[in-house]
Amino acid sequence: MDLRSELLKSIWYGFTALDLEKSGKVSKSQLKVLSHNLCTVLSIPHDPVALEEHFRDDDDGPVSSQGYMPYLNKYILDKVVEGSFNKENVDELCWTLTAKKNYQTDKNSSTVLPEKDAFRLWCLFNFLSEDKYPLVMVPDEVEYLLKKVCMAMSIEFNCVELEDFFSQDSVQQSGITVWVFLQMMNTGKLTKGIDKSIVSMAIEEVYREIVGDVLKEGYLWKKGQLRRNWKERWFTLRPSNLSYYTGEDRKECQGNIALDGNCCVEVLPDRDGKRCMFCLKTLSKTYEMSASDTKQRQEWTTAIQTAIRLHVEGKTSLHKDLKLKRREQRDQREKRRQAKEEELQRLRALQEERERKLAELELLKEAQKQAQALLEQDEQRRRQQHEQLQQALEVQLREAEEARVSMQAEMALKEEEAERQRKRIQELEEMQKRLEEALQQEIKARLDEEAFRYAQAGLLAEEEEKMKALMSLQEEQEEYILKTQREKQELKQEMEAKSRALDEAQRQLEEVRANRHRVDQDVVAAQRKLRQASTNVKHWNVQMNRLMRPIGPGEKRPSLGSSFSSFQIPTQRDPGLRLRRRSGSEDQDEESKENVENRAGCDLEKRHSHASNGDMDIP
Repeated sequence: MDLRSELLKSIWYGFTALDLEKSGKVSKSQLKVLSHNLCTVLSIPHDPVALEEHFRDDDDGPVSSQGYMPYLNKYILDKVVEGSFNKENVDELCWTLTAKKNYQTDKNSSTVLPEKDAFRLWCLFNFLSEDKYPLVMVPDEVEYLLKKVCMAMSIEFNCVELEDFFSQDSVQQSGITVWVFLQMMNTGKLTKGIDKSIVSMAIEEVYREIVGDVLKEGYLWKKGQLRRNWKERWFTLRPSNLSYYTGEDRKECQGNIALDGNCCVEVLPDRDGKRCMFCLKTLSKTYEMSASDTKQRQEWTTAIQTAIRLHVEGKTSLHKDLKLKRREQRDQREKRRQAKEEELQRLRALQEERERKLAELELLKEAQKQAQALLEQDEQRRRQQHEQLQQALEVQLREAEEARVSMQAEMALKEEEAERQRKRIQELEEMQKRLEEALQQEIKARLDEEAFRYAQAGLLAEEEEKMKALMSLQEEQEEYILKTQREKQELKQEMEAKSRALDEAQRQLEEVRANRHRVDQDVVAAQRKLRQASTNVKHWNVQMNRLMRPIGPGEKRPSLGSSFSSFQIPTQRDPGLRLRRRSGSEDQDEESKENVENRAGCDLEKRHSHASNGDMDIP
């Protein structure tokens, strides 16, 4: 597993942590922040415009993981230089992003791991997980990691407590996720009764061994190169070098021994008051060291030889190599298991085939027995039939002899009968002639009958056409009936509407009658006033005629001081007065005519309305 794959695993957690809606897409603003932080912890220059230029064809909406991968590879991972950054900083950045979203624990629980231990377990999980997404760890790797932690705590790993968890279908089929793994660790099944500091130290030790590629570390006595004195140092062995520090906090590095194929380890005899000595020889120097006991010396010499071997083989990590070997072993076991299953299936198929053939053989034997029984039954039946045939033949022979005697007697009778038959034949020939004549007549009658049938068929066809026409007429009649019913319904609705209109007209007629009554009263009053006015006019005319006399031609108008000297009262012969009287009488006649016409029109409208409703006239 190369550095790019390790970085991608951590970055994948950071990307999915930003996907709050779990849609597989993250907004560009969040990706800009993530990319900037990744460039910072990876110690590479950050180009803020590169993201916009890379996604300039997709300005709207978030970006998926598949869309972000080309940018991540081109502008970030391709620029990464191994050794120029601290990978733990990258892991801490991605852990900070993903833990806020996914790692929810009860802070008050006594079994919950500290944040630092959870982070280291998360890193261990990423290292041991499979190289496919979403990241999961197979049960074998989980067991390997838990055994390592238990070994660091100097306790025995108990598999019984985890059998139920490993037996689940989801774990067996797809593996276990990191959050399920951390939840399982927080339950306290493995750390029950163990102090948290011991657990933290064990997790740190396993973390440094697997993730930090630390093959071995501990205190050793080292002999100086100049003063040749012995000092106790904290040694850390990695596949490429052996570093030693003042203390186990590893704050002051006192030296670094590069390991290559030219290095070797030798065991030295005890001297200078030191025991369990060994030396590490390089091309330029020889480093003498002393362990606390023989076991430690054996472990250190073996670990250094392993580091030299890894360097010679071109491998940078022991646990990466062990992980690949375990994966190959799992693949081989899986292949063997599949081959074994295929072999079992083949053997099962062969067993089924053998059982099927045995069953067929049993069926054949049973069929053979049945066939043998049938043959015996057929043979017995044939014998019985042969005996019956012999008996029947004997009976037939006796009957034939008796028949021969009887036939001789019948021959004489037959000859007489033949003579009678000849006469009968002549009669039949004559009868045949008559029958042929009758046959000709019958044939002619049949022909006539056939012609009659053809004519009858034509009549039937015409009758069928007429029947079709009758059916169509019947359908039209039904349609017309339906139409008549609809029209009747419409007429009924119209009559209801007219009835409502007639009621309204009746109401209006009553109003008109009331108005007419008022108008008649007004007319009567007007006529009364007119008659009074006419009487007054006649009276004034009489008075005027008495006071005035006609003036003849040439006479002078008398100059009287009376009130009648300024105007002349018209006489009854005055045409203007007659015209006014005539116009007044004409107005009265026209008004009376209009009243009579209005009254006649109202009566006529009332009669029409009563006639339309079928009611009688109401006086």
